Amino acid sequence: MPTGKTRVLTYGGEQIRVTLLLRSRPGTVLRIKVHPDLTVQAVVPDGTSDADLERALQRKTRWIWQKLRDFRAVQEHATPREYVSGESHFYLGRRHLLKVHHRPDAPETVRMMRGRLEVSVQERHALRIQKLLELWYFARAQDVFRSRLDALLPSALWVAEPPALKLQVMRTQWGNCSPGGVVTLNPHLVKAPRDCIDYVILHELCHLKEHNHGAAFWQLLGRVMPDWERHKARLDGMAELVLQGA
Repeated sequence: MPTGKTRVLTYGGEQIRVTLLLRSRPGTVLRIKVHPDLTVQAVVPDGTSDADLERALQRKTRWIWQKLRDFRAVQEHATPREYVSGESHFYLGRRHLLKVHHRPDAPETVRMMRGRLEVSVQERHALRIQKLLELWYFARAQDVFRSRLDALLPSALWVAEPPALKLQVMRTQWGNCSPGGVVTLNPHLVKAPRDCIDYVILHELCHLKEHNHGAAFWQLLGRVMPDWERHKARLDGMAELVLQGA
């Protein structure tokens, strides 16, 4: 079993720190993840030798470096949120202009009107506008995710009963499935295109049958969504923009 919690790779004169996540669950396969926040993780199954881990990391070093480069390029074009009129915010894969109305005596609301996000606030504070938008996204995510889950369940023939659905903001995950069968989704996923949302939901539904990312899992996902790689790539490509302000 590998010792230590990190490994350092070198490529193009750059040092890349990889955090090791040691897993003892049967069927776990060695896989490497690069996240939009530029963290790199390697999921390492119990029994993996140092030599096998080193070979896997070396094979993926160039890929890791390219993913980090791509995420940095997106970050360079992502401007910090100020929550003022004229900013664009994603919803279901589309950009919508934000319009802030200062109405001291009116209820505070967020509405989608004519393709714009209209926010009414009693005091024009960025943190308050951000909070109202987060609450709106959360409410919309609950409706959208439940609707898409209901629509996708007929294709998941191995699911006998609709799973419990929970929403939780996560820094590096779009979703997960607990050993008890609870599907958790990141509410920021509602900013992504519907096909990307479907990919994440189907991914987690597949975990109800295949609890790890072994070959059987990917075969199952490929049967219910043959073009899942295209949707995953699209989601990865816009991850930093979708999570902006999270």
